[in-house]
Amino acid sequence: MSNAFPIPLNALRAIEIVARRGALAPAAEELGVTVGAVSQHLRRAEDRLGMELFARTPQGLKPLPALAQILPQLSAGFTQLQDGLASLTGAHEGVLNVTVGSVFASRWLIWRVHKFSALHPGLEVRLTVTGAMLDLARPDIDCGIRYGNGTWPGVETSLIGGQDFQPVCSPQLRDRVRQATDLTQVPVIADETSMLDWPAWLTRAGLDPALKLSGPVYSDASLAFDAAISGQGVLLAADMMTADAVSDGRLIRPFALPITGKRGYFLATAKGRREPKKLRLFRDWLAEEVPASVQGYVHQNMGNAAGVR
Repeated sequence: MSNAFPIPLNALRAIEIVARRGALAPAAEELGVTVGAVSQHLRRAEDRLGMELFARTPQGLKPLPALAQILPQLSAGFTQLQDGLASLTGAHEGVLNVTVGSVFASRWLIWRVHKFSALHPGLEVRLTVTGAMLDLARPDIDCGIRYGNGTWPGVETSLIGGQDFQPVCSPQLRDRVRQATDLTQVPVIADETSMLDWPAWLTRAGLDPALKLSGPVYSDASLAFDAAISGQGVLLAADMMTADAVSDGRLIRPFALPITGKRGYFLATAKGRREPKKLRLFRDWLAEEVPASVQGYVHQNMGNAAGVR
């Protein structure tokens, strides 16, 4: 009988990890071996196959076209093996591991995740809060919430929300930002991590998209939000992320002029991965909770407006 696996399974796993990550060290860490052992796995696999799998470049190891073509199948195969073993043993069914950015975690999710836990008391949600784009194929991650256009290699996504955005500021600045042209006379907070588009909003407001704006600069999105709340300037932010602060009066939307961008928040999972019940429950909860959080803001502010009148 011919050997269906001329390359040992550990070597295949090493090839898959290195192809995804572009380096030997991540594979060594995941496999619990040395970098030298991973290098030997690759060399022996290439010898057995009679072909090179990687290009050695100054930027790291890059999969050659033949390997790049089958990489999605390799990744999906190992993900299914991990999920199959987890199902067999019942491991991790009571824990949902979610990787999420700091803004989504601190401005929206942390205030609502207790509702999900109350609905599903036997399911614990563990958050890995990081600005890094973690590998969703890792066995210790079930899903991620990412901001962007929804297209990432090896990832399946579904839109959560967050496409509408507009300027916000502290009520302290209310009298200084009566119209959009006032943005040239007040500090405008620059969030270096933001993918929101000031030129697009300025165009929607009838202004020159190249209008020069200046103010404090932050490399952390959560700090930029706090700066806006403390009155340091005007911040361009997603409506979904500012709804709570606007509802409780910490922020205002001085121009009431949202625009809809091409980016948003997406629930992301590794492509080809089985969707367990715990993830379906989380997906269904997000589908209900996100619209409810926006509607709650609208209803509350309609009530406030009626009271003023």
